[in-house]
Order: sequence, then C-alpha cells, then structure tokens
Amino acid sequence: MSTKKLLIIVGIFFIFLFIAVPAGFLYVLNNGNPYTKYLVNKHVPTRLEEMGYTEDQMEEAHYVEPKHLTNTDYYQGHYMVVFKDEPNITYYYGVTKKGKQVQQFCDKDILSADGVTESFEGETKYSEKECQHSLDNRGKIE
Repeated sequence: MSTKKLLIIVGIFFIFLFIAVPAGFLYVLNNGNPYTKYLVNKHVPTRLEEMGYTEDQMEEAHYVEPKHLTNTDYYQGHYMVVFKDEPNITYYYGVTKKGKQVQQFCDKDILSADGVTESFEGETKYSEKECQHSLDNRGKIE
C-alpha cells in the first residue's frame, strides 16, 4: 500500500473519530443509554403485566431518563407510570443491575392542585409492599 493511500485512510479514520465520538456522546446525553432503555422497556412492562395491570388502566407509561444520579444498584433509566384512577401520582420503576429484577421506587411524584410537583413516599393505591429509594446509594463524589 502506498504512503498516500495510507495517509488518506488515517485521515478518514480521524475525521470519523472526531465526528462520531461527539455525536454519540450528545446522543447519550439527550436520550440516555440505548442498552439501558432496551432493558427497562423489556422488563418493566412484563412485570406490570404479571402484576395484573393492563394498558387500559394506565394513562401514561414509558421510559424516562433522570437528569440526576440515582441508586447505583439500578440502571440510570427508569419507567414511569401514571394510572388513570390516580392521574396526579407518577410511579417509577427501576431494573437492578444484578439479576435484572424490576423494583418500584418508594418516591413518587404528586402533582398538587396549583400545578407544583412534589416528591411523596407514603402509601397510595398502587404502592408495593417492598420498594427502594431511588436516591439511596448514589455513590460518593470525592
């Protein structure tokens, strides 16, 4: 292979590297990790179905990417659910990194009458007996 062809190939590689890496980084920042999204969208709806919940009971149910650090035992992306008979309460579910188990988070969002969203950890209609706090075990920043 000639030196000129080798330089062209190396040049194309570096141009690709300088475009693909930042583009990939921006994609993950804006949309979350695609692998995490896949796992959450695979495991949580199945678990909700096993618990007897149907799509007809849910007003909204989809993947969300928190913009803050969450429990490091769970993947960063969560699954949010709003039930039709409790439209002011948002439930969150996570998938454990070990074992891919689905767990409801204790902290829920409640929308007040004046439009302010507050975090709430009390009993509600769809609260599970065992739950985890999404903000526990967030790791130490040193």
